Amino acid sequence: MKYKDYYATLGVPIDADLDQIKKAYRKLARTHHPDMSKAADAESRFKEVAEAYATLKDPEKRAAYDELGRHPAGEEFSPPPQWQRDAASDVPSFDEADLADFLARMGRGHMGGYAHEPRSRRGRDYEAAIQISLEDALSGKTVNLSLNEGHDTKTLEVTIPPGVAQGQKLRLRGKGAKGHNGGENGDLYLHITLAPHPVFRTDGHDLYFDLALAPWEAALGKDIQVPTLDGAVMLTVPAGTQTGRKLRLRGRGLQDGKGGRGHLYAVVHIAMPATLTARERELYTQLSQVSTFNPRASATKEQNHASHAT
Repeated sequence: MKYKDYYATLGVPIDADLDQIKKAYRKLARTHHPDMSKAADAESRFKEVAEAYATLKDPEKRAAYDELGRHPAGEEFSPPPQWQRDAASDVPSFDEADLADFLARMGRGHMGGYAHEPRSRRGRDYEAAIQISLEDALSGKTVNLSLNEGHDTKTLEVTIPPGVAQGQKLRLRGKGAKGHNGGENGDLYLHITLAPHPVFRTDGHDLYFDLALAPWEAALGKDIQVPTLDGAVMLTVPAGTQTGRKLRLRGRGLQDGKGGRGHLYAVVHIAMPATLTARERELYTQLSQVSTFNPRASATKEQNHASHAT
């Protein structure tokens, strides 16, 4: 007997539900119907599609077909011994039998227990994308998801644990489609994205934010109140802090899923006042007259060194 891959014929997965099977059949039947197609093999393809559909739409025939296992299409194979004993009086030679005729006997009470004991099948997995805030990534959150299951909408309550990261794929066991005939439920896979935050940027489990300092704050140093996901804290800015310096607050980032947390980094930017009062201008003028600081000294030194080298 030659094996026919009915799932491949219809182009559906082996765990396809009846709606998927019907949809695939209708599409292929229209495509290959002899009245619709001019292809030379239209009639034979139409018959193959109809044969596959006739088996997979029937729960007993499909269960019996699945019991045969998977084989390459067209491969010669022999059904299990139990099948051969039960059908011996009706099928004189399995080598000459046609798989469709063989399965059609399921509807006439043959094949012993196979007709009444369909194989259990695991439910299919679901996949969904969800976007959460940084605050929710830190503390976790329970959300309601609406998933399409055939023609119905299924609502699930799922818990996002603390410590999820950007791009993480979260597996929730047993939250997928229900299993068939006692099979286990499928799983739900959540693709996590973190929503943009008005203050913080993410890099793995670390967080970054921009800290603007006045020139005198950077020069003299200062204790400044800064935001974190846990609330405001005090940050000590050392005297002589330069633009671009990263000031670290340990353990103020996102949870890493292992009981720890990343860090929070304040990236310094020195901001200048757009306008000056008369008194401010006077003080800046005095500073310029007494200060020996030259911000371009290193660049001038390197330029002179390069000139002597040539």
